[in-house]
Amino acid sequence: MSIKTVYSVKSGIHEAVQDISTQLQDFDTRVLIFFASSNYDPNLLINAMNEQFASLPVVGASTAGEIISGKMLKNSIVAMAFNAEAIADIKVEVVENIKSNCDINQAFQSFGEYFQVAMADLDYTQYVGLILIDGLSNCEEKIMDSIGDKTNITFIGGSAGDDLKFSQTYVYAKGKAYNDAAVLAVIKPTAGFDIIKTQSFEVLDKKLIATKVDAEARKIIEFNNKPAVEAYAQALGVSPDKVADYFMSNPVGLVYGDEIYVRSPQRIDGSNMFFYCNILEGMEVSLLQSTDIVKDTEQAVVDKLQELGKISGIINFHCILRTLELEQKGQTDDYGKIFASIPTIGFSTYGEEYIGHINQTSTMLVFK
Repeated sequence: MSIKTVYSVKSGIHEAVQDISTQLQDFDTRVLIFFASSNYDPNLLINAMNEQFASLPVVGASTAGEIISGKMLKNSIVAMAFNAEAIADIKVEVVENIKSNCDINQAFQSFGEYFQVAMADLDYTQYVGLILIDGLSNCEEKIMDSIGDKTNITFIGGSAGDDLKFSQTYVYAKGKAYNDAAVLAVIKPTAGFDIIKTQSFEVLDKKLIATKVDAEARKIIEFNNKPAVEAYAQALGVSPDKVADYFMSNPVGLVYGDEIYVRSPQRIDGSNMFFYCNILEGMEVSLLQSTDIVKDTEQAVVDKLQELGKISGIINFHCILRTLELEQKGQTDDYGKIFASIPTIGFSTYGEEYIGHINQTSTMLVFK
């Protein structure tokens, strides 16, 4: 076994971290990734992690719910330990003050010096990037755009959560808890990696063009040259005062071939619509209709298993909106069981990072 997953639901921080450590005592841990409920005090949590795993690269994030092999949890800590057979190399950097400055140059320079290859030239088939970012920063698009401009390495990850309090989210690295920050890691998996991206929607034959936007605020003022709420209601075939009832089941998406990049509405303000992800002026999006999350995810995992033969581990960045839908439909147990036979951790995110910033999606880093 090259990857081991463990979890604790103990409410005391020291007891929970000791529980994690005890479960890993016979495993030669070289790298540890963890996701923890925001109900654990962030500074006390990382201090306890430092005490137990002082010599290791440890990275993590606060959550809006946790995922472990076979289960969806709340108020827990989930962790994935890697030995040398799973990860050949890793370098971790933290980018701070991202709300005022999204400059990743220093982090990328450090990666280049460490791997002795510029990030622009690093082999994207051998290395993968992990990103964990403050989920209330509204900086995901800027960071991901900047990453895309500077490297061909795939960065995948999630926006930290805080159990729907929408107060403060945290990322963890280098022995500290950060908000207003992004943790970036470049990893060389020993046996290689792959990606699963799944969103449970079908594309409807209704188009909306963003004709007036405030991109910085993720606010749509007009679709199709009409007030945003009116145009969205018209596409749905409902009255404008009912549109909020359809946010979860009928978001919109950028569609490229067979790929959908979901943009979910967050709230309305008068005739304006706020989204969890940017929609730029002039973008055409399609109205979407939700399908079966459990069935779609199970098929995506089965397909990847058939393709690869075996999977050593999965890190699942799973949108909180998907979690809420699963809860609404009583399907959380069924979703967790999809991953029962594969070492898996994950968390309910405030957005997913893959190529850009998306939501109402699961983006999964798969270790071959």
